[in-house]
Amino acid sequence: MFQHIEQELIRSAILLAIFLLIRFILKISIRKIGQKSGINDARINLISRYTSFTLLLIFMLFVAYIFGATLENLTLVFSSVFAVIGIGLFAIWSILSNITSGIIMFFSFPYKVGDKIKIHDSDSPIVAVIEDIRAFHLHLRLDNGDLVTYPNNLILQKAVTLVQKDAIEDFGDFH
Repeated sequence: MFQHIEQELIRSAILLAIFLLIRFILKISIRKIGQKSGINDARINLISRYTSFTLLLIFMLFVAYIFGATLENLTLVFSSVFAVIGIGLFAIWSILSNITSGIIMFFSFPYKVGDKIKIHDSDSPIVAVIEDIRAFHLHLRLDNGDLVTYPNNLILQKAVTLVQKDAIEDFGDFH
């Protein structure tokens, strides 16, 4: 039954093994980077899911090529899909900007949960404690106990000063 595609199945199995190995190595690397930087597990898992999804797309591309899809066919399919996605997502570019900023913040944001920061916004500066860093925004707790959500893309555009490390104990439990 499968004799006419035996070589393709063997190549796909080898590719799957390579995919799983790369995914495993990336997950361990991301976890080590996250723990070394003091990043919480939820953000580590989020970045791991993003990388796994990207690897899955690449894996599907290679499997399609193994089973005989030509480079022209793959180019046509992917360009069409990305054109439709691009047009659809143009209206919600802000969400993509926040997700991209969240990924950048995972690897290079110098502040972590519990740090008290000052965001130098010319309209209204914010002094608050970072309670959580999510995919789209930060949860900031003001001195008066109010919770502020601040978009990730804006935090990368503003100057931020560290006021106090691990200041979250000063505010009690506001959850």
